[in-house]
Order: sequence, then structure tokens, then C-alpha cells
Amino acid sequence: MLYGKNVVLGVSGGIAVYKACEIVSRLKKLGANVDVIMTDHATEFVTPLTFQTLAKSAVVLNPFEPVKEFDINHISLAKKADVFLVAPATANVIAKFAQGIADDMLSTTYLASTAHKIICPAMNVNMYEDVTTQQNMQILKDRGVEFVDSTVGLLACGDVGKGRMAEPADIVRAVENYLTPCQDFADKTVLITAGGTEESIDGVRVLTNRSSGKMGAALCQAVSDRGGKVLFVHANMSVPVPNCVAEDIRVKTTDEMLAACKALCKKADVYIFAAAPADYKLKNKFKNKIKGDALTLEFVKNPDIARTLGENKGEAKSVIFCAETTNLVESAKQKLALKNADLVVANDVSRKDIGFEVDENEAVIIGKDGKEFAAGKLSKRRLADVILDKILLI
Repeated sequence: MLYGKNVVLGVSGGIAVYKACEIVSRLKKLGANVDVIMTDHATEFVTPLTFQTLAKSAVVLNPFEPVKEFDINHISLAKKADVFLVAPATANVIAKFAQGIADDMLSTTYLASTAHKIICPAMNVNMYEDVTTQQNMQILKDRGVEFVDSTVGLLACGDVGKGRMAEPADIVRAVENYLTPCQDFADKTVLITAGGTEESIDGVRVLTNRSSGKMGAALCQAVSDRGGKVLFVHANMSVPVPNCVAEDIRVKTTDEMLAACKALCKKADVYIFAAAPADYKLKNKFKNKIKGDALTLEFVKNPDIARTLGENKGEAKSVIFCAETTNLVESAKQKLALKNADLVVANDVSRKDIGFEVDENEAVIIGKDGKEFAAGKLSKRRLADVILDKILLI
């Protein structure tokens, strides 16, 4: 599935434009976000409204049309794209791409994008076989551009030969192969927790733990990208819940998170506890706002979610996180044993450049055998893949 992935589709003028409609439809069914850029000639074959309806997003045509807010289209789309797909790609646009000509929205955005590019040629057989076209395609291939090559067939002009655009199913498969190259979690269901739970103190105050939920969200995306099914239990998060999750349960308290995990755990092959549950709750809660110059509160310990599920996990694999400010490795190893976990991901949250509320982390991953793996400073999305790689070795 392609949930959360962004595909920019460039459509140039040719009879094969009608096939691009099916490409959009297939990508949307896989969960991808699709933005369409059409050349003026492409609109002579299929109206922008058709693509707008299929993609459920505005079609971009003119690089100089007024914008309602400051958002330069060719730059924003270039940055947004995970894949820049051009289908159909005429001899004309291929020549522009090869020679760096940027005179319309499609060619301008193409040159501004650093995303992986996939080009699907479609033209008359003689144009396809022309030495200039072949040279231009080779220039682009040498730059790392991927081609889903034309096929041999009856062309719109009546000729028979190579130049017919590849079938939409094959083009979409090329996009899938790039965005989801490894499907090693295809037979696995993964329970992931994220966010910080909260415990009520009075009518306006709560006790909570700091957590953005970014690591949990990254893990969800990584599992989904690798073919797995995600069961997501989360509390307060500063990022959206990923679209890729199969089941999503929103909780507030630690007790609620534990109950939700218990309800789902029998379905899961792997547990990843990336949440930050509040460790304590008030012994006696106050319904109304507490007032006074001094205040004494009595707290009791909350249940340990990872430890509770770890005691009866059976064949499931359990991964815990250990956020510490001192004695990182020692504390992590103690928690690994205490919670009957298979892996512990330990990170130093005293540093401002990693951990809470930022997009990067630097973790030490420790297994039951005591071996330590220093992952180094990575994006949380990249660290998620490293964690999944380690799970497969258990």
C-alpha cells in the first residue's frame, strides 16, 4: 500500500493521456496522494476536471496563474513528491528534461524536483527510434531516471511498432516497487503504542509525560511500507495519526492504553511500545479545581503496560523504549529483563537535538544477548527501519 506517499504525475499531450486517468485511479486505490500537472496539449485530449475528480486535488496547469496564498506551485510540488512520474511522456518533454528547458509548469517542476523520477514514453515509432530521442533518453537514464519503456503495438497513427505507452498496471507497479521495495513484514501484524498518556489531577490539571508521538508514527509508516498491518494505540500526539494504520484506538490514561493493548495483543506478532505512559496517577482525584497556597498530592503507581503484556506474550516479539537522562545502557538492560522484552531501544533525552519533539534520534539497540548496536544519529523514519531490521533477526 502507498498510504502517506506523494506522487506527482506529469501528463503531456498525446493520445495515451486517457491511460493516465487509470494510473491516477490505481494510485488512489493504493492510498497514494496524487497531484497532477498537465501541459496545454494534454488538456486537448482529456479535461483537467477528469483528473481533478480522480485525484481529488486541483490540477496544476499554468506556472503563472495567481495563487491565494504564498505557495510557489512548482517548488512546493517538487518538494512534496516522493516520486515524480511522467505518463505519457512525449518526445518533446523528454527532450526538455534532457536539455534542461523549463518553459511550462511540467518542465519547471521536473527540474526543481530531487524526487525519484519515472518516465513512460509514448510516441510514434519513428519518433521513438529517432537518434535524438534515443540520445535524450540515454542522457536521462545516465542521470538515474527510471524508464517504464514503451511497448510494441498498434499506434494511434496506424503504424505498428514500438512507442505505445506501457499499461497503467505496469506503470503503477514500478511506482510501488520504488516506494515499497521490501515487503519483509507482509505476513506480520504489529501493535504499536505512541504518545503521552495523561492522568487527571483536578478539573483543569493533568499529569503527563512529554511525547510528540513522532517515533510511533514513523514506526507505523515503516511497518506499512514493508507490507505489515499496524494496530495503533495512541494518546496525546503532536503529529497526525498515519493513514496507513489498520486499527486506531485513541486513549487518554495509562489504564485505557493497557486495556486497548490487551484487546488487540492477541492479533499481533510484534509489540512495539513507543508510547510514554504516565507512570503515576492521583490516589484521590479532585472533581473541581484545587485552590490554595500549598498543595500536597498522593500518587500511586500505574500498571506497566510493556511488563504486563510481556509476561504473557507467547510467541510474540516485544520491543520497548528506554528514555533516560543518565546511565542509559545500564537502565535499558535492566528494563529489558524486567519486562521480558526482546529488544530495547535506548535514547538519551537530555540532549536537545534528539528525542522529544524533534525529527531525529540517536539510539542504542540492545538484545537479550546483551549485544549493543549504536544506530547513530538518524531521522526517526530511518531509525524505524533499523528497528524493524533488528526485529527480523530475533
